[in-house]
Amino acid sequence: MDILQTIRQEFGLSETHTNNIVTLIDEGNTIPFIARYRKEMTGSCDDQILRELFDRLTYLRGLEKRKEEVAAAITEQGKMTDEIKLALEKAAILTEVEDIYRPYKQKRKTRASVAIAKGLQPFAERILAQDKTLSPEKEAEKYLSEEVPTVKEAIDGARDIIAEIISDDAATRKKLRNFFVKHGELVSSYAKGKEEADVEKTYGMYAAYCEPVENAKSHRILALNRGEKEEFLKVSIRVDSEFAKRITLAGFLKDGGESSKIVKEAGEDGYERLIAPSVEREVRAQLFEEASEQAIKMFELNLKPLLMQPPVKNKVTLGWDPGYRTGCKICVVDGTGKVLDNTVVHVTLPNARVEEPKRVLKAMIAKYGVEVISCGNGTASRESEKFIAELIREIKLETGRSVAYVIVNEAGASVYSASPLAAEEFPQFDVTTRSAVSIARRLQDPLAELIKIDPKSIGVGQYQHDMNEKRLDETLSGVLEDCVNSVGVDLNTASVSLLKFVAGLNSGVAKNIVAYREANGRFTSRKQLLKVPKLGEKAYTQCAGFLRIDSGENVFDNTAVHPESYAKAEKLLSLFSYTKEDVKNRRLDELSRRVKAYGEEKAAKDTGLDRATLADVVAELMKPGRDIRDSLPAPMLRTDVMAIEDLKVGMELTGTVRNVVDFGAFVDIGVHQDGLVHISEITDRYIRHPMEVLKVGQVVTVFVKDVDVKKNRIGLTMKRKNKNS
Repeated sequence: MDILQTIRQEFGLSETHTNNIVTLIDEGNTIPFIARYRKEMTGSCDDQILRELFDRLTYLRGLEKRKEEVAAAITEQGKMTDEIKLALEKAAILTEVEDIYRPYKQKRKTRASVAIAKGLQPFAERILAQDKTLSPEKEAEKYLSEEVPTVKEAIDGARDIIAEIISDDAATRKKLRNFFVKHGELVSSYAKGKEEADVEKTYGMYAAYCEPVENAKSHRILALNRGEKEEFLKVSIRVDSEFAKRITLAGFLKDGGESSKIVKEAGEDGYERLIAPSVEREVRAQLFEEASEQAIKMFELNLKPLLMQPPVKNKVTLGWDPGYRTGCKICVVDGTGKVLDNTVVHVTLPNARVEEPKRVLKAMIAKYGVEVISCGNGTASRESEKFIAELIREIKLETGRSVAYVIVNEAGASVYSASPLAAEEFPQFDVTTRSAVSIARRLQDPLAELIKIDPKSIGVGQYQHDMNEKRLDETLSGVLEDCVNSVGVDLNTASVSLLKFVAGLNSGVAKNIVAYREANGRFTSRKQLLKVPKLGEKAYTQCAGFLRIDSGENVFDNTAVHPESYAKAEKLLSLFSYTKEDVKNRRLDELSRRVKAYGEEKAAKDTGLDRATLADVVAELMKPGRDIRDSLPAPMLRTDVMAIEDLKVGMELTGTVRNVVDFGAFVDIGVHQDGLVHISEITDRYIRHPMEVLKVGQVVTVFVKDVDVKKNRIGLTMKRKNKNS
């Protein structure tokens, strides 16, 4: 297989760009660095395409390596043929390679291996040849021995050998896998005695489930697998076994008299006993793998906009971690996230006396100039939200001051607050206070705070705990890395948690950067990074462009311009009669227009920049220190609250998308319980997946379609014509 050609065709890239990308990867360059600073070499491929290409490259190289291992093993047995070589060359997936290797693999003890040990292999081959003139009974007499005392035992042994030969045939297995996928039905039912045990009817819809395999949606496959794993469900693939047996025998059965009868019996036995269970396992494994990849992709697509939510900058924030018996934990942080004060109030239990908590909170809000309250959406958040809305109204009436609140997804806050990282960050606080700090900071800078939490605990996506952990972690680490590097990191304030995701850095070097900063004071130049222990030239090249220094020695250090392009950036400024002072004072409003008027091709040539990098440098110089998240829709700030009982069918509301799954999206409409917009209610046009229209953090207009107060369920639609249906 020509790996580069395969990648080129699959990704629609030119030969030059494909070769360049693979070379850059092999040289140890990180994906963010390649995506940002080697655009001219890659044809401006973004980080997502580069990661997909890297995954595919890794798979194809693993495939080639496995082919070599299998070829060597078969050759060592002296059984390599031109036919096997050709089959290995053509194999496009690992399963096909393993099918080819199956007949030559060292097996555990089987009925066939026992028969072979008794010397019945030649007899089986004679029967399999299906010579019409052969009498199997007479031929069997030649193989009788102490171990094979009767003709019947000889024929039975030969039949077992033939059954295994047929079941090991790569072409047959491939046809049957295809048959199971194209014509099989995925069926399930409750395991014996489990229907009563499923009190909440979690798996009720799968009690008598039947669906064509090729139509089964990934979320249903994952649900079935979970139900089976938890021993609530029995799951299988049902096919027409008679037709499947005909497929099994198609390449083996001839018109060979008595021998053919034995071959037919062997093939049918092989199908029932060996092939069907094995192929069903393989198809189920393939379905799970594909569904897992879909779920991981969903998690990836949900996580990115969640991490990239615009920060609510420079606002004094009150973090509110709701609770019942233990009270609500309150923490005030300043605009930089520094903790100013904390307390606990008891306002959520029935008949709670709220006058004193109100007095305490009003005083705290006034003392520190709190502008926004960030309330977690966990236990007791509904009661907390009602209290907060009432508190805000009273403050407005009494002082004229406006305070807003936001309900923040607190998933993972408790995981973080109990972690060694939180203990190291806030040794003076208990677990609950740390959680309130985390909730406040999530609003101020979602990326910087959420980066501290295991992505699986963040609460987006579906079935993440059922995934292949290594694969999920790899994907999510890639998302974290892409987000951190696309935003950029302040070298003088970033935590170890944030720094370790910068391209070229790891946890150890990130700790060294913080230690160097604490020992030597703030960084004034990117070049100082080279003085950090274990941060060499290669790591510096990868990380420097993603680290920002505000008010440093060189204004370029507060941009995404890479140090390797500083001299060229100065040439650009000089070419259009600007200075670094103009960059610092943001006096380059006309730069983009002047470059276009001059001619981008000519400007690139005169400065030594390629066109892609020229465009990036111009954008950075015009807005040093810019945060790309600022251009995204800001979080919705609220001052009042509604209850689910207040909702009426047809009511128009504005909400924020909290999570996107295969079957729809959950939208926060300010009533504590998120509403579901089913995929069929998102748009009038056909869409294959909700992700085509919606993403986490998106602000949308929805209409109430139905409300079930008892079950606490809200159905929403985004279709105006259906709002009253």
